[in-house]
Amino acid sequence: MRIVMIGSGYVGLVSGACFADFGHDVTCVDKAQDKIERLNQGIMPIYEPGLDALVAKNVAQKRLSFSVEIAESVRAADAVFIAVGTPSRRGDGHADMSYVHAAAEEIARYITGFTVIVNKSTVPVGTGDEVEAIIRRVAPEAEFAVVSNPEFLREGAAIEDFKRPDRVVLGVEDERAKAVMNEIYRPLNLNESPILYTGRRTSELIKYAANAFLAMKITFINEMADLCEVVGADVQQVARGIGLDKRIGGKFLHAGPGYGGSCFPKDTLALTRTAQEAGRPTRLIETTVAINGDRKKAMAERIAAAAGGDLKGKKVAVLGLTFKPNTDDMRDAPSLDIVPALVGMGATVHAFDPEGRKEAEHLLSGITFCEGPYEAADGAAVLAILTEWDQFRALDLKRLKATMAEPVVVDLRNIYRPSEMAAAGFTYTGIGRGTA
Repeated sequence: MRIVMIGSGYVGLVSGACFADFGHDVTCVDKAQDKIERLNQGIMPIYEPGLDALVAKNVAQKRLSFSVEIAESVRAADAVFIAVGTPSRRGDGHADMSYVHAAAEEIARYITGFTVIVNKSTVPVGTGDEVEAIIRRVAPEAEFAVVSNPEFLREGAAIEDFKRPDRVVLGVEDERAKAVMNEIYRPLNLNESPILYTGRRTSELIKYAANAFLAMKITFINEMADLCEVVGADVQQVARGIGLDKRIGGKFLHAGPGYGGSCFPKDTLALTRTAQEAGRPTRLIETTVAINGDRKKAMAERIAAAAGGDLKGKKVAVLGLTFKPNTDDMRDAPSLDIVPALVGMGATVHAFDPEGRKEAEHLLSGITFCEGPYEAADGAAVLAILTEWDQFRALDLKRLKATMAEPVVVDLRNIYRPSEMAAAGFTYTGIGRGTA
């Protein structure tokens, strides 16, 4: 199949590379000339494990290409995927649909023959109808069908998620379009991956509902962690105890500083706005959004308390800035709330992140970026772990203690055992496990 991917960001690039690896002929189109030039040189605009090798392989085999020119690619396409950003709109929290609408208008100008237009971006309910109306207005004679195909990729594991998905959701209401989508996803039949066919609006809501449910699950265990600290329980054992119940499951039950990233914050907010406009407010999700925002802000106070309550003139070491490990994504990362709050308390912050520095330098000011964890910890009155990168899980505790001014660690990801840290001579604070 001949596929065009409009947008070469996280979703577009990963999806395009994986489709090419399935054997399809894929062109990723993006208006950013510099991004396309770098991709043609083999330079990835994002960090995702395995992506550079996958792209290089399929470019070499001439199944994957990159371009700023949309016309020729769309004319030859069997399917055109819209994979542009839908950030939260300033002022009201709705998803900004301007990029999706602009892509639909441009696609409409160049459609020849029957073409399937696929919304891969995360979009509010009814967007498929809007895209269809835009194309009808611009190109009344065009033969096309609009399909909803939301993505469910975890950053850091996106290639595995794409090739071995829990499910593929296809909101399709045209038999010709269904045949095209069946052919595109035919390689997944070998893995017996479930493919769920729904109406377009149902498909659009599935994506928002899934992210909102996972965000609520994270927020729930964070509230349990706070209760554990008061009553003397261990949140990790609580999470395991309830997660072994197959009705609940153990995923997304890891207490921490609050959820962040490119999806949960904006999607939960967008869903609450959609529900409010529909006259059916989603009070659980609204509360989730509010609790999560408050939690990220409160983490700086937790770090200050561990250091004696006053951070003026003290050095704070921060390990991890991205919202999760194995990505360079800083969007809505807890560090964007925590680090400025620490600076506002008078702390001197020295931070290290294995992949996030380039992005973080544009977003965090007044701090020192370091080349490694021990450099960041040198002379620190307290060390805070904000992201659970693997290399932070096996720090040399003897070296770390000798490096720091005070052996105080605040582990916002619970990657160490309190007993282990106490034995090593640290004053250790985790989440939902008290102080050792």
